[in-house]
Amino acid sequence: MEALVAYRGLVLSDSIEDYPDGIIIPIDKPYRWTSADVIRKVKYHAIKHFHKKNLKVGHAGTLDPLASGVLLVCIGKATKLAEELQRHDKEYIAGVSFGATTPSYDLEKEIDREYPLDGVSEESLRAVLPSFLGQQEQIAPLFSAKSVDGVRAYEMARRMYRAACREGGDFDHSATELLSKQNICINSIELLSYLGADEAVNGEAGAAETAASERIHVADISAYSLPKAEIRVSCTKGTYIRALARDLGEALGSGAFLHSLRRSRNGAFRVEDALGIDDAIAILSNEQNTQI
Repeated sequence: MEALVAYRGLVLSDSIEDYPDGIIIPIDKPYRWTSADVIRKVKYHAIKHFHKKNLKVGHAGTLDPLASGVLLVCIGKATKLAEELQRHDKEYIAGVSFGATTPSYDLEKEIDREYPLDGVSEESLRAVLPSFLGQQEQIAPLFSAKSVDGVRAYEMARRMYRAACREGGDFDHSATELLSKQNICINSIELLSYLGADEAVNGEAGAAETAASERIHVADISAYSLPKAEIRVSCTKGTYIRALARDLGEALGSGAFLHSLRRSRNGAFRVEDALGIDDAIAILSNEQNTQI
């Protein structure tokens, strides 16, 4: 089975039957869009284009709302490839802030704890990175789709977070111990840049781009002076980069969270070849010049 991969310059026929193995569109998911937002948008235009109300559209590997980058959208019979595509290794560019934590390990929740920075430096970070290479066990974030006694972990986490906010208490980070460990593999990890607390500029990692993203909260951390690192990570399916940020902070005797995340590769699909939302819609509207 070999689905058609849609790139810039392609015009599709208006019959999905002309693509017996389906279509894969690598999309650069916008910041503050959910993966479901992307699917709804693409599906709406795909149904109009192919005149088929029961058209199947799905994705291969969820990206968090505050992450951007490669999201593989599968149309028609290509949806049968989603599970296989999800098994491919991924590469991410992670922006990690040290000296604090958030309940979600990213900027979807506010900073709730601050930590000492005595052990945090470019040299100490470079020294611990090799220890994260290879096969290992990882505990997912509590704000995740993992299951705890048949309940999604994020549902329990949201209840805990609301109760902590209501009562003026702290979010219980130790509740992650309720999650079972999973086997992952970090194939490579590389420090791309590092800024100390006196050099880093902290603030929102971006801004809402469309109405679809306005409901996604982004914590304002502009009042904090935190060291920041940019790290490239290649890893297997199921690796939580938010959890990796948490573990990096703990390894340095501090706390950490993601202030940005970009999936730069999913298998053979690289972000520089992915389509923006407008490009994908243009293909489904035949606003291109080459038909296949």
